[in-house]
Amino acid sequence: MGHLREGRELDLTVEPATLALDEVDVPVVHARPDGMPRAGVVLHPDIGGMRPLFEDMARRLATHGLAVCAVEPFAGIAPEDRGETVEQRFEDVKGLNDHQQLEILSSAADLLVVEDGVSRVCVLGFCMGGLYAFKAAASDRFDAAVAFYGMLRTPDGFKGPGHTIEPLAVAEQMCSTLAIFGSADPWTPAADIDALRAAWAGRADCEILVVDDADHGFVHDPDRPAHRAADAAACWDRAISWMLPTPA
Repeated sequence: MGHLREGRELDLTVEPATLALDEVDVPVVHARPDGMPRAGVVLHPDIGGMRPLFEDMARRLATHGLAVCAVEPFAGIAPEDRGETVEQRFEDVKGLNDHQQLEILSSAADLLVVEDGVSRVCVLGFCMGGLYAFKAAASDRFDAAVAFYGMLRTPDGFKGPGHTIEPLAVAEQMCSTLAIFGSADPWTPAADIDALRAAWAGRADCEILVVDDADHGFVHDPDRPAHRAADAAACWDRAISWMLPTPA
């Protein structure tokens, strides 16, 4: 996580919490600066779900004056029943439900509004989480969104009966969104990015950033072979600027 630089707010509160929904209790990590946060961020992890990588990400984001709620997307599956490998997690993704995922993200936003007093709430996601960030951006709940290499069409390996929202079908309804892709990412082919660009034509509040020759997952996990340190640092700076409110 070294390329998500720390900000100036070093006095933080970082603690586990639980979102009590009708059908499931969702473990979350709630991080906030001890001063008044400038905005809220709901963080949706990748296919690996919540783990120390995202706990540290929540903490680092909080140093930039952001109140953060990082959620466990697989809360509806008992921990002992979740796949341990990426291949096994594909089966878990098939069991996710768009309605429940958006309910989780919306409830996390409510937590930030009620407990941290923020008026601006953003959604941030990576890989599978980027897919859900796109879907949440069209839900009319968030003020801004950042999707790191989120899929624009649900991959065949992810599809299940609960997957009912396609990002490209709702692209015109999305809030102010920053979409970051790598040009060498097979999960987000150029044709899909072009389709998103066409859907956002004329919208100054949405932006697509494509990093040449970058593969899937090049930003958020420094241990991945695809990681690109300089590009990751630049993309993080852009994402943080996108989520913070514009100075008056």
